[in-house]
Amino acid sequence: MNREELSKKYNQPESKHIEALQKICGDAFVFTDDEVRNDYGHDQTEDLLFKPSVVVKPRTPEEISEILKLANSENIAVTPRGAGTGLSGGALPVHGGIIISMERFNAILDIDEQNLQCTVETGVINQHLRDAVEAKGLFYPPDPASRGSCYIGGNLAECSGGPKAVKYGVTKDYVLNCEVVLPTGEIIWTGANVLKNSTGYNLTQLMVGSEGTLGIITKVVLKLIPLPSENLLMLAPFKSAEKACEAVSAVFRQGITPSAMEFMEREAIEYVMQFTDVRVDLADDTTAHLLVEVDGNDRDVLFKECEKISEVLYAHDCGEVLFAETSQQKADLWRMRRVVGEAVKSHSVYKEEDTVVPRAHLPELLKGVKQIGAKYGFRSVCYGHAGDGNLHVNIIKENMSDKDWTEKLPLGITEIFKLCISLNGTISGEHGIGWVQKNYMPLRFSPVEIALQKGIKKLFDPNEILNPSKIF
Repeated sequence: MNREELSKKYNQPESKHIEALQKICGDAFVFTDDEVRNDYGHDQTEDLLFKPSVVVKPRTPEEISEILKLANSENIAVTPRGAGTGLSGGALPVHGGIIISMERFNAILDIDEQNLQCTVETGVINQHLRDAVEAKGLFYPPDPASRGSCYIGGNLAECSGGPKAVKYGVTKDYVLNCEVVLPTGEIIWTGANVLKNSTGYNLTQLMVGSEGTLGIITKVVLKLIPLPSENLLMLAPFKSAEKACEAVSAVFRQGITPSAMEFMEREAIEYVMQFTDVRVDLADDTTAHLLVEVDGNDRDVLFKECEKISEVLYAHDCGEVLFAETSQQKADLWRMRRVVGEAVKSHSVYKEEDTVVPRAHLPELLKGVKQIGAKYGFRSVCYGHAGDGNLHVNIIKENMSDKDWTEKLPLGITEIFKLCISLNGTISGEHGIGWVQKNYMPLRFSPVEIALQKGIKKLFDPNEILNPSKIF
């Protein structure tokens, strides 16, 4: 069934439902005007827009529970939403209904310096949490590009990563326990505030990465680590993008684990320089860069690591390595990397594919992406977390006809994903499946595997009212 046919499955809120929502949350936190509905009807996924019937902004788990009970009894679709920074359409209300915005769940409840933990509500902005714990000498490493605006809840929903994941892991590696409102209205905690827990099924990790389809996470207990006191950053240019990719796994084989290792094609940097005031020297024969960071507590040790890394890079035909000498230079280089997506989006209509393979296969992936683009007539700008084998493939529409964009592009994307799978990779590393990638799930999973996942969804959400038509 298509979206229109599926939408007939659900009822749209009527005036009696709006009145019920106002009683639950208060009149000031229930919105039905076009401006708000338009604003909450899209995220950062392409140019997609699906208007909800109503937007509600609850403040307590109990209010969310009452909303979900109402939706279940009246068969109304509910879409949970964080900051709207997602890239796979996970927060799009594709069947209208109710949007539950988590923006009022914005409290950092506790920072436990003795146990290196914190308890936060899921509407807390990633950067705000990082700043709060760093003020106490602690570190929460997951740092997606949108960390200045994205919510912790959205990071949980997508199991977000970011540049630091190569050394420190992704969101799931820091989650100890979650308070969750189930689609049927019950409120539960999924685990315990401990580092080891072999008591029953791991519901905590099941919730992380479930894209708001199994429940709405309202609080989370996160693990923290001591804050490294030193870091060094270098930018390495390459004449060959594939050589740059080859250098990535070679660095790790030397026994060094950088705190970040990012890949950027030349065009990605050119777009950034058009989009911002950040500037780097680009030699005519440079085709790609690696941005490499090391961190720790001993500056002399870090310099030695950088020397070893430089030797590996030069052995792979790297040009002159730029060492960031000041805090401002570091900030500019990181800003360049973090705004690549926005810069590309400002240039053209595009689709971003979040591919990931074992890091040693990154050269084969990059080469294959370019060959597939040539076959189907599209151009791509690639960048990503090379240390994790996570390559973001931005496919640029530019002069492609609407017909080719609609008909040929999905064939090309299918081939890219098949290539990832053939290299022992998968079709999403950190952006999730959501609305736009779900048709590709059968490439990665067998019918039995998909049936198991759908069965889990049905158990949690028997009436399928919570974030329906996502992932599958």
